[in-house]
Amino acid sequence: MTAGGEVTGTVIVAGYTVIPIRFDDHTTVCHDMYIKENQVRATSKEKPAGKTLFVVNVPPYCTKEALARIFTEAGDVKNVYVQDKPSNDPVQDSESEYFPNSKRADGFKCAYVVFAKASSMSKALNMPYGNGRVLSTEEKPIVTGINKWYAEHVEKMNTDVNALKREIDQFMEIHDQKLEAEKQRAKETEGVPDKDGWVTVTRHGKNKGVPRTEIHEKRSLAREKKKRKEKELLNFYSFQARDSKKEHIAELRKRFEEDKNKIALMRASRKFKPY
Repeated sequence: MTAGGEVTGTVIVAGYTVIPIRFDDHTTVCHDMYIKENQVRATSKEKPAGKTLFVVNVPPYCTKEALARIFTEAGDVKNVYVQDKPSNDPVQDSESEYFPNSKRADGFKCAYVVFAKASSMSKALNMPYGNGRVLSTEEKPIVTGINKWYAEHVEKMNTDVNALKREIDQFMEIHDQKLEAEKQRAKETEGVPDKDGWVTVTRHGKNKGVPRTEIHEKRSLAREKKKRKEKELLNFYSFQARDSKKEHIAELRKRFEEDKNKIALMRASRKFKPY
């Protein structure tokens, strides 16, 4: 540490090397990122062992270009992956300009910095603490706040409608081809037992079935009700209608007499109690 309080050596906390950063030259407060070598059992081609640096506590406004510029101090940077969660699998950037794979979170992230040479790893892990590396420079400024929202809004307003339509048509064409390939594959494997001995049975015909929507459900119920009425033939003959009315009137008279008896019992049970 110097006389002015600046830390000149390397600072290591819980196995991580501390790298302070500042947003720009006018910022006095530093934000600490923590780095270590990416040591995992399953290595990948995109994140090779011995050349990949694992970075945590990356602020949401930090960009790939800014990270690459900071760690160029240790050596040539081949690639940078910024992710929401740690994962050895590479983040697949969306090939679509209008439909990204997923909406990235706005919180703190982690990153993987891949060096061109393995010798750069030890240099990065021994980087001095210093007074904070600057992320946003005059040559490569980082847009934040309302300026960022305005730039994103202007970019969306200037969308090329024809290019968007071509991309949608291309996507639907590929989607239809996949569906057709799946149908063809299902036909070819029909009747062939799998490794467990099960046989998949499908139905192919002109009648593809009725969609199970609310309207079709109501229509189906109405048809079933009509069939039952036609089968039962209630009150088909005149004497059946007369008998049905007689039975209904008799049932009403029976209920009337029962209610009248109940009322008589209730009246009889009443007693005069002066006190």
